Amino acid sequence: MKKVLLLLWLSIVSLSMFSAEQFISFTPLADYFPLIVNGQPCIIKCDSNIDKGVKIAIDNLQQDIFNVCGTKPEILTEGNNKRCVLIGTYQSPIIQQLIKSKKLNKNELNEKTEKFLLQIITNPCEGVDEALVIAGSDKRGTIYGIYELSRQMGVSPWYWWADVPVAKQKNVYIKPGIYTDGEPAVRYRGIFLNDEAPCLTSWVKHTYGTKYGDHRFYARVFELILRLRGNFMWPAMWSWSFYADDPENSKTANEMGIIMGTSHHEPMARNHQEWARKRKEYGVWDYTSNQKTIDQFFREGIERAADTEDLITIGMRGDGDAPMGGKEGKDHEYAARDKDNIRLLEKIFKNQRRIIKEVTGEAPEKRPQVWAIYKEVQRYYDMGLRAPDDVIMLLTDDNWGNVTRLPNAEERKHPGGWGMYYHVDYVGAPRNSKWLNVTPIQNMWEQLQLTYDYGVDKLWILNVGDLKPMEYPITLFLDMAWNPKQYTADNLQEHPRQFCAQQFGKEQADEAMHILNLYSKYAGRVTPEMLDCKTYNLKTGEWKQVSDEFVKLEAEALRQYTTLKPEYKDAYKQLILFPVQAMANLYEMYYAQAMNHKLYKENNPQANEWADRVEKAFARDKALSNDYNNVMSGGKWKNMMIQKHIGYTSWNDNFPADRLPEVFRIQQLEKATGGYIFTGENGYVAMEAEHYFSIQNAADAHWTVIPHIGRTLSGMALMPYTQPTDGASISYKMKLPKETKTVNVHIVVKSTLAFHDSKGHKYNIGFEGGKTETVNFNHNLNEDPKNVYSVFYPTVARRIVEKKVKLELPRTSDVLQTLIFRPLDPGIVLEKIVIDYGGYKKSYLFMDESPNKRMAQPL
Repeated sequence: MKKVLLLLWLSIVSLSMFSAEQFISFTPLADYFPLIVNGQPCIIKCDSNIDKGVKIAIDNLQQDIFNVCGTKPEILTEGNNKRCVLIGTYQSPIIQQLIKSKKLNKNELNEKTEKFLLQIITNPCEGVDEALVIAGSDKRGTIYGIYELSRQMGVSPWYWWADVPVAKQKNVYIKPGIYTDGEPAVRYRGIFLNDEAPCLTSWVKHTYGTKYGDHRFYARVFELILRLRGNFMWPAMWSWSFYADDPENSKTANEMGIIMGTSHHEPMARNHQEWARKRKEYGVWDYTSNQKTIDQFFREGIERAADTEDLITIGMRGDGDAPMGGKEGKDHEYAARDKDNIRLLEKIFKNQRRIIKEVTGEAPEKRPQVWAIYKEVQRYYDMGLRAPDDVIMLLTDDNWGNVTRLPNAEERKHPGGWGMYYHVDYVGAPRNSKWLNVTPIQNMWEQLQLTYDYGVDKLWILNVGDLKPMEYPITLFLDMAWNPKQYTADNLQEHPRQFCAQQFGKEQADEAMHILNLYSKYAGRVTPEMLDCKTYNLKTGEWKQVSDEFVKLEAEALRQYTTLKPEYKDAYKQLILFPVQAMANLYEMYYAQAMNHKLYKENNPQANEWADRVEKAFARDKALSNDYNNVMSGGKWKNMMIQKHIGYTSWNDNFPADRLPEVFRIQQLEKATGGYIFTGENGYVAMEAEHYFSIQNAADAHWTVIPHIGRTLSGMALMPYTQPTDGASISYKMKLPKETKTVNVHIVVKSTLAFHDSKGHKYNIGFEGGKTETVNFNHNLNEDPKNVYSVFYPTVARRIVEKKVKLELPRTSDVLQTLIFRPLDPGIVLEKIVIDYGGYKKSYLFMDESPNKRMAQPL
């Protein structure tokens, strides 16, 4: 009993660890606050001059409540109601009144950062008997409180970006108490849209009609970040310019409460495209030769951002994210240049901060800044380059999820603090990683724990590429940024479980979590862009194992998909089914290519079948993407899944489209036309019946391939069965070691009963030029009491009859031997022949038991 209670307590704790304690009930309970009763919500009340960003969140709450119950609540700034939702920030008159009356604890909000309180208060103000109060220490604290209410009502942060449905509720009640998520562990927490072409750019063009993200697009992104309790963003910068493309972009960010920054190589609140588009006018991006123009460029950026919360990136890299001073070289070639670059960056820091002071009228340390210690800049840091004390030092991972550097005890004393730039998308060597999420859950958790343990808590920024399909790692990253210590190795699986419960419902959470976790593990082994037919070992069976793992996972995902209510299927496809299917198919394709290459080298005719599989998988890859782009969610995500991923040979290949992997075909050996010659290997030869060397038909009966009959590939039979078999034969040619004297021949035929002759049906078998044996294979396949249980039932239930004969090999002028099979009665279906000269091990599919031999058989 104690164990049960302990497990129950742990489950309750684990549910509450990942956010504010659960305060929502969908059934009426005594003393609970009635937010929605019989489909009718209470009103929302706020001050008339409430912050614009908070008002946007309140409007979203109004829509969220409508999506839950079907009725929109009123939003009022005046008047009294018996019950209401009362929303404000610490400085709002409505909240200050509650603090003065000691109905809200001042200490819980005063001088706190981004904290909210959600509390039921009786008689909060004149004319109101009871209110659900959402109060924030600041603008974002209030916004987070609003979205926490929405989340607990059943509105996923991914309701729009992943089409997660909202479960309908007629009643929503709030449990009495005080609820909060506390303060965030990391000050700036956000995402970086990057590598936005072709997918995101093409989707935006289709959806919004623009070649860049305008304020309509970014407002959707900002809302998502806030619902995930983030507060920061680097905008897309390949071909877009956040500030220049649409002046409303910056205004929208500032109003909604998103702190904007610019990426590691875009200093002083300027986008790279702002320079690139005017390169002829501006000249070269070289501070040594073009300082005056670049300083003016910097000044304009600070002037534009002066009245925003923008976090200013300082420092400088080469043009378009290249190293300063040109391409990297050998140690002796750039050692001197490094020293020059360090001196130059010290000068750049000084001048940038002078510009900040001149524009803002305040000391530069009053305006938050960040310096990215990325790629060659980390080498400069190691050589002694330092940013001013108040500047955040932004470290990075290796672009693949492993942090490259962390501050030691002395470095952690840096007043400006430390940040981490982390990747789940990357364009660069050895190959781009842009198509799918390939970040194992455990890997991100482990590295972010490490990051936080070393005092890196000022800024966490995640490179998410096109945003989709990185929904889960974005969620994990931002949840970790809010409170890294809520996750341990023991409870980490609760995160994907809660994520899946939020998107698909609690009843589906365990299975979906299982699939999501294994997908992340399997996909993390090698990125799809780096996967090829040589990645895994074919000979040991490793290739088959990993391919089978993905095929099994796809089956599990499809099985769960069929159990979902229709409204959940698009969300499930985006978050789980599509990535699982896409990777499973890719593994099948490259495994098939590996098999094709192997069998082609062996002159094995099955090479052609595996070539067919490669082509089918390649076509299916396009079909899966087409469904994502044009069918799923009614075509809402058109162009979001057009990323090239098949055909890389180097990281920056400029191939126009995915390329069919190279396959080889044995052109002279068409199916069931004869001419096959086999070579013995590992002490045996296994031959499918249809892979014959030559055939001889009877007068009125002809050899016919029966596809897919039997345990393996097919069968060969003389048809029609009503005609005599006289003179018919089928031969198999093979190369056997010269020293071989005798062999055991395993003949596998269908378990045909003796319909033609009750004494049994016979065939003759032997090597050309040698003695033959006549076999009666079904004389005892009958219900005679002595046969029925010992022979008949066991044999027919397995559908084949296997006979073994020992034959001497005739002398030949070379190592070629020809085995001839002659049916002496109609209805005999030959399926397989195995020539064993010392290496064959008994198996149900009549092949060697080694993994590689299993792989070589048709499925």
